Amino acid sequence: MSQYSEIRNPKSEIPRKEIMTPREAAEYLSVHVRTIYRLAKNGEIPGRKVGGSWRFKKDALDDWLSWRESPSPTPNPKGKG
Repeated sequence: MSQYSEIRNPKSEIPRKEIMTPREAAEYLSVHVRTIYRLAKNGEIPGRKVGGSWRFKKDALDDWLSWRESPSPTPNPKGKG
């Protein structure tokens, strides 16, 4: 048996992307991509413009979701509220 006979699943070996495009963020959050753009433009979701394109960190989106599910009396991550 050769070393190449083992079948590998490439999806299981690829780590989840840490930085996402608006389309990837929309898919991750199960919302329409227009919703992502609207939230980003209004500063309601953590994201940055890089070279004119929006980018979102997965960890920041996870933190944002956690805060949205159970807001505490402290201000949100953007300092509003």
